[in-house]
Amino acid sequence: MMKIGFIGLGAMGAPMARHLATAGHEIVTTLNRSALPEGLAATVLATPAEVASAAGVVVLMLPDTPDVERVLLRAEGVVAGLRPGALVIDMSTICPIETARFAAAVRAAGGSYLDAPVSGGEVGAQNATLSIMAGGAEADFNRALPLLQLMGKNITLVGRANGTGQICKLANQIIVALNIEAVAEALVFASRAGCDPARVRAALMGGFAASRVLEVHGERMINRSFAPGFRMGLHQKDLALALDSARSLGMALPNTAAAQQLMNVCAADADHSALVQALEQMANHALG
Repeated sequence: MMKIGFIGLGAMGAPMARHLATAGHEIVTTLNRSALPEGLAATVLATPAEVASAAGVVVLMLPDTPDVERVLLRAEGVVAGLRPGALVIDMSTICPIETARFAAAVRAAGGSYLDAPVSGGEVGAQNATLSIMAGGAEADFNRALPLLQLMGKNITLVGRANGTGQICKLANQIIVALNIEAVAEALVFASRAGCDPARVRAALMGGFAASRVLEVHGERMINRSFAPGFRMGLHQKDLALALDSARSLGMALPNTAAAQQLMNVCAADADHSALVQALEQMANHALG
């Protein structure tokens, strides 16, 4: 058992940290504005530097690139307190280019870095069934693997360069967004033409159009159940990262850009399945 620093105890991070604690690891953390999540036994320290000084492994689960930069690189950040040989595992979804810069700063301080973003949402975090996409040295991945296995099921070393895990996660977010848009478009089309969208969904679930998005998010759209499992604003952020990365590669992601534009007219704090509301507005027709 080891002492693990875990910074970012939000809707995803809290259950992930609980799994580590349940397995017998000692959790140390620092809090911003929120209290320690219920049911998590952890030692609270004043700064990320203190967390890094106390732990041989530091896990980050933060909303966006600037949050990771602040926690890692500020005067009292993780890098300032990093133990020689410590491993930083960033499980946030952030910019792949900035990930390489953060990894270089950690290595310069004598540590190692693994980017390991996740997919599966709050349910996956709570059930320890997250898909985890890692980028970094194989030795760092192997060192992290016993901890990752406490939080997820499908765990893959995507590439040996830092940032490849983030690229894989952005590819995941492109696929999910376009699937949500396709399901929403199909259901609004069928409903506008006079069909019962629930019956259409049931019929499609038995054919080649069947998908996890049609199963879960299609039902959300029909039932108007938009309490966030994964917030629209976070998916917008992820698609913006994908578009920025594509721009740096000199390539276009036209359908990704269209999906992001549709998300821009929806409530950022709703579930990403609420993208259907943008298409309903365009059709002047609601499913429910």
